[in-house]
Amino acid sequence: MGLFDSIKSAIKSDITREVRNGVNKMVNNAEKGVKNAIGKGKNRSVKFTFNDYPKTLAELQALPEADLNTAFKTTALVCITLMNYEQNPEETLKMLDFLNGPNSVEGHERQFIKEYLGPKMYKIRSFFEGSTPENDYTPNKPYVITVKENPYSFDNEDWATLWVKSSGADSDRQIILRRKPSTNQWFYTEIQILGDIRTPVSDNPWA
Repeated sequence: MGLFDSIKSAIKSDITREVRNGVNKMVNNAEKGVKNAIGKGKNRSVKFTFNDYPKTLAELQALPEADLNTAFKTTALVCITLMNYEQNPEETLKMLDFLNGPNSVEGHERQFIKEYLGPKMYKIRSFFEGSTPENDYTPNKPYVITVKENPYSFDNEDWATLWVKSSGADSDRQIILRRKPSTNQWFYTEIQILGDIRTPVSDNPWA
């Protein structure tokens, strides 16, 4: 092998080694990024604080969370909005219509809320910090609620299932949401948080 052939061979070898190193680095970075993406957001919890619950649709829409650009915000707003149900059911349903997006709160859902929440408003209060069966589920003020996800919350594209904890139940309760891609807003589709919980002390004859 001549001198120039040796030089070319050495150069080719260096180039091949650099290309291989570069490719390996890119692959490693990509794998690291995928692992971070998979791990990111799993089991997150987001805490929301409200000075008061909204009394009207205008008050709800004035809240910073009302841009609805995360499923966490919408979930928190559903809960704080339901706090108004005892005071003004019809205005509360208007607010739920807003949070329901392209859908509307139909007759069966209205009846469900009336039956499962109306006589037992302590159910919704139980999701806010400070509430316990012993204090008749009286939350602290300002109202604080934590919304959680689990590893499967966002498994389906444009859908989410998020969770809130009741101080009167052993397991978390869920709200199912759907994203509208054209506006990047999240709207609820199902409220599954109004099941029975432990009876508040004042209503419990066995307490």
